[in-house]
Amino acid sequence: MVTSDLQQAILKRAFGYPYLLTHQSFIFHAGEQVTYRLIDDPSAFPDVFGRTPVLAVGSNQSPEQLARKFPSADWGEIPTSRVHLQDFDTVYSAHVTGYGSIAATLHPAPGTRVSLYVNWLDQRQLLAMHETELSNQNYTYAALENINLSLEAGPTLTTVNLYIGSRGAYAPEGQAVPLAEVPAEGRANGLAKSQAEILAHVHAKLAPEMELDQFIFSSIEDTDKRRAYIDKLERTSHKFESIQISKLDVPQLSMQTKSIRNLDLT
Repeated sequence: MVTSDLQQAILKRAFGYPYLLTHQSFIFHAGEQVTYRLIDDPSAFPDVFGRTPVLAVGSNQSPEQLARKFPSADWGEIPTSRVHLQDFDTVYSAHVTGYGSIAATLHPAPGTRVSLYVNWLDQRQLLAMHETELSNQNYTYAALENINLSLEAGPTLTTVNLYIGSRGAYAPEGQAVPLAEVPAEGRANGLAKSQAEILAHVHAKLAPEMELDQFIFSSIEDTDKRRAYIDKLERTSHKFESIQISKLDVPQLSMQTKSIRNLDLT
C-alpha cells in the first residue's frame, strides 16, 4: 500500500519538472551532500577536453535531476555551461514520463532566444545518460549544427549534441507549448505553461473523468495507460524539422551503466 507521504513525494516530483534551475554555469558533484558549485568566474570553468557537449533542454538542466541519474560519487563531476540558443525554444514533448511529468524537447522558434545548459559528459557519463534518455524510445540522439549558441562559461560551440523528442512537440492548438520555467526572449505572449498548467491541460484533454492526482498516478503505475496517453498526445504533435539536425549513432551501452538501469527517467 502506498503511504500518503510517498504519494506526496511522487506528486511533488511530477509537478516539479524541470526542477531547480541555477540560472548560472555550475559543476555538478555526483554523490556529494552539496551536489553543485556555481561558477562565478568564467575563467574558472574546468578543462572539458575529451568531453562531449550535450544540450540540456528539460530536467537535465537541473542538479536535482542529475543527482537522480548519477547518484554515487564514482560518477565524478559534470561541468555544466549556461548557454543562450537563438531561434529555438524548449517546449513540451508529446509524451508523459514514467514519473508523471510532461517532458521537454527542443523545437525551432525563429526570433526566440532561449536560456539552456550544456552538460559536458565524459564517455562513461554519456553512456549512462543515453540509458536514461533512449531506453523508452521517447528521444533520439542527434547533433544540432551551425547554431548561434553563446556560452556564459566554457569553449565556443557551433555544433552541440542533444536528445530530440521522437514523439514531436505537443501542439494542441497547432502551436508548440514552451516551458514557463525556462526563460527565453522573444516568445509569443501567452503560449508558455508551467508544469502544473500543462498537467492540468493534458489531464482535461485525456482523462477528465479522473481527478488530476489519479491521472498522474495512472500514468506512473499503468504502462498501457501511459502508452495510450502518449499515442493521443502524439496525434497533435509537430515533428522537429530542420536541416541543422543530424541523427547520431549510439554505441552499445556499457555494462558500467547497469547501476542506473530500470530508472524510468524519460
